[in-house]
This record gives sequence, structure tokens and C-alpha cells, in this order.
Amino acid sequence: MRDGHAIACSLIALNDATDPQRVAYGRYWGALERVDCLHFEACYYQPLEWCIAHGYQRFEGGAQGEHKMARALLPVKTSSAHWLSHPAFADAVARFLEREGAGVENYLEQLEARSPLRAIS
Repeated sequence: MRDGHAIACSLIALNDATDPQRVAYGRYWGALERVDCLHFEACYYQPLEWCIAHGYQRFEGGAQGEHKMARALLPVKTSSAHWLSHPAFADAVARFLEREGAGVENYLEQLEARSPLRAIS
């Protein structure tokens, strides 16, 4: 807020509140003006504070953005399910996803090697 007017916001989607693995998903943000560090205030610090206050066990900050790793939002492999009715299109997408999967696995390994968190032995 600035002068009583909203200049930025973020959206958090929640899983079923009765699920013991309460998860909040940060998925969108927008701003009407550029303010240094506002992105992480709206999309990281405020949502994490909210999660802690409301007993959420996990916060997922969304896809993409190696810059998130510096704030300990580590990459998490996710999956989705789609059904395509057109057989040729479904086949083309399936073949692409096979190739893409290998690239994603390699990318995740590279990011995990650069994790800012280290196991204590």
C-alpha cells in the first residue's frame, strides 16, 4: 500500500484445509509501479509469514526463477495430467514430453548442486 492505495499484490492458492499436509502455493503477483525488493516482500516474505501464522506446513513459490534459490525456495519436481482428444496432437505432445523430461531432470540436478542449504553432518 502507498498513500492508502494498493500498488502490488500476490495470490496464494491453498490446498484442502483439512489435509494435514497444509500447502500454500504462490502463483501470481502484480505491481503498478517498480519498487526495489517489492517482489520478494509480496511473493515470499509476506506469504511465508502468513503460512506460519496459519499453520501451513509448506509454501511453494511457483515455477521458474533461479533467483528464488537465494531465499531457500528450492526446486521441486511437479507433474500434471492432461488429456488431448486429437490422437496426432496427443502423440506429438507425448513425444515432446519424453525429450523435455530428460532436460528437466538434468536442470533439476544442476540446481540441486547449487542449493544454498547444506546438510549438517
